[in-house]
Amino acid sequence: MKNSKVLKSILILSGLLASGIGVAILFAPQAFYATNGIELGGNISLLNEIRAPGGALLASGILIISGAFAEKLRLTAVVVSTLLYLSYGLSRVISIAIDGIPAEGLVQAAILEIIIGLTCVFALVKYLGKQKELA
Repeated sequence: MKNSKVLKSILILSGLLASGIGVAILFAPQAFYATNGIELGGNISLLNEIRAPGGALLASGILIISGAFAEKLRLTAVVVSTLLYLSYGLSRVISIAIDGIPAEGLVQAAILEIIIGLTCVFALVKYLGKQKELA
């Protein structure tokens, strides 16, 4: 993919956000979820189940950030970022449709995730289109 400052910025920002949330969920899940009124308690199995996606988010964020600096990873990073954010955002929309409106912070998270995901779609279309023109 093209070596663009805009694309690198998108990857760095989306990667930092995913990594930051991943770290918070992995290492401080009770505090992270409490910000939206979610009480995890001391259920060891629930904490184990909650921490696992935190690790996946952290790993995804690292890959996404790496794509900003390693050209060979750039396309993969944009695809991962697109899928990550759109899947989270659209899953929240499905949950809202089925379960109702959650805490305001979770609605805001859904909106942000969809915006970041669509930004990544824009990057894919723009930079893949330019790559095809050069071929």
